[in-house]
Amino acid sequence: MDAKVTLHFDKEVIGKAKAFAAANNISLSRLTEFLYRRITTGEYKNLEELPISDWVFQVAEGEAVYKRRSRKSTKSEYFKSKK
Repeated sequence: MDAKVTLHFDKEVIGKAKAFAAANNISLSRLTEFLYRRITTGEYKNLEELPISDWVFQVAEGEAVYKRRSRKSTKSEYFKSKK
C-alpha cells in the first residue's frame, strides 16, 4: 500500500533528481522509494556508514545539509503557500 509523504528539498536538487529519474524511466516517487528501501534494509548506524554510489553524486552536489523542522512550522508554511 502506498502512503503520501511531504518532503522539502533544494530546487536545484529536485531538478537534477527529476532529470535523473526521467533518464532512467522511473518516477521521482519510485526513485525516492528505491533509495529509502536501500538505506533502511542495511544495517547502518549513521549517515557516514551509508554506501553512496556514483549515480547519487549525479543527483546532488556538495555537502548535505540536514535541516530539522517542526511539524507546526511545516504546516504553517504549507497553508501560507495555499493563500
